[in-house]
Amino acid sequence: MDILDSLLAGFSVALSAHALLFCFVGASVGMLIGVLPGIGALATISILLPFTFYLEPMIGLIMLAGVFYGAQYGGSTASILLNLPGTASSAVTALDGYPMAKAGRAGSALFVTTITSFVGGSIAIVAMILLAPFVAAIALQFGSTEYFSVMLLSLVAASTLSPGSMFKGLAMVVFGLLLGTVGADAMTGVYRFTFGRLELAEGINLIAIVMGLFGISEVLANLAGGAQPTRLTERVSLRSMIPSRDESRRSVAPTFRGTLVGIVTGILPGLGPQVASFVAYAVEKKLSRTPERFGSGMVEGIAAPEASNNASVQAAFIPTLTLGIPGDAVMAVMVGALMMHGVLPGPQLISEEPDLFWGLIASFWIGNLILLVLNIPLIGVWLQILRIPYRLLYPSILALICMGIYSIRNSEFDVLMAILFGLVGYGMLLLELPAAPLLLGFVLGPLVEEHLRRALIISRGSLDVFVTSPVSLAALLLTALLILGMLLPPLVRRLRRRG
Repeated sequence: MDILDSLLAGFSVALSAHALLFCFVGASVGMLIGVLPGIGALATISILLPFTFYLEPMIGLIMLAGVFYGAQYGGSTASILLNLPGTASSAVTALDGYPMAKAGRAGSALFVTTITSFVGGSIAIVAMILLAPFVAAIALQFGSTEYFSVMLLSLVAASTLSPGSMFKGLAMVVFGLLLGTVGADAMTGVYRFTFGRLELAEGINLIAIVMGLFGISEVLANLAGGAQPTRLTERVSLRSMIPSRDESRRSVAPTFRGTLVGIVTGILPGLGPQVASFVAYAVEKKLSRTPERFGSGMVEGIAAPEASNNASVQAAFIPTLTLGIPGDAVMAVMVGALMMHGVLPGPQLISEEPDLFWGLIASFWIGNLILLVLNIPLIGVWLQILRIPYRLLYPSILALICMGIYSIRNSEFDVLMAILFGLVGYGMLLLELPAAPLLLGFVLGPLVEEHLRRALIISRGSLDVFVTSPVSLAALLLTALLILGMLLPPLVRRLRRRG
């Protein structure tokens, strides 16, 4: 009953005119960005982050969250109609969605993605309501020892589960940890690695890093690749969007299985919607009696990944808000947004900031309803955005980035840092180095250092404290298993070559 009362109180906050306006803005912008290729939710959230500084914490977070889950809706539109994934998680949708569009069933495919996205997101919100207080209650028993071990597990998981080489992911985590040491020491106040620059006394600006790595670098990469606007030829009528009875029946079970996959992958660190959609698609193909037909226009190949990536986005807020441990780069930016407003995510958030927590959850449902209403009628409008010449689109994005960074502290130094990290991010793209582990390392690095030092101070320098705690020991063992899983396959392949 307490949960129901808290949720009703959250709706009373989320249904205010201010909250509704910014929920609508965030969801709409997210859907628009999902349609546009090469930008993505992370870059958009990075661009909008400075502007939330002038909003209330809950209102700003509602808007940023709307961008995140809204992008999952919009990403499927371009994937199905143009075989051009707007987001990484919608790439799987294109495998069966685009063949359906070519077969004249684009409307059915778009309708299925909208409904399954709504169902997946809604069930994940229910899971968040039920699980978040339980996770927070457990987290209240955590001390510095447990926090250090769990955060270490999150960092290693993010590096080993990120796309590409695991060693590159781990190297980027270490790079992020090093960047996090810049500035005044939290315990002694001594300046570290500031090189005499007072601008670095408080550390490197999170927003400058985020906008550089995920905003400026993406623009540079698209400009260097000679990207051109897409020529639209598809026309989709509202009447053609109603799926057949057989397609509706075949979509039900994959939707619920995909939702379950999305919830699990959303809670686990380092996975996120991209992994969720791939896993859900693989599960459906494995369970299908006709796996050879996948890739030729199977509705199951659309329903499962779309439900999964939307469920994953909602479930990712569980560890982020209740433990203060972001599972991916977008959640790391969300944590940064909360900290920027003076709100510390963690087990005390539900009790200390109930309006923010429950208002945010209520806004998820409202945002999903908004997207359900907007998605189908506005498909034609979103596709017209693809006609905007990139010579106009990308300079506008760069101008917004610079304005946003400068507006925070009126500092030209922060703008220069963003440009520097934009060049670094572009170099990382060329070298195929993942940026998300770097950001996680930067956000969690100071917290990892603080809890490590505090645990050692309490134990008077004894390392036994990390193995006498059951939670800490379990987290360290999982960390060791992940590292072994990273090291053993190359070693086995090398031994086989010698043999």
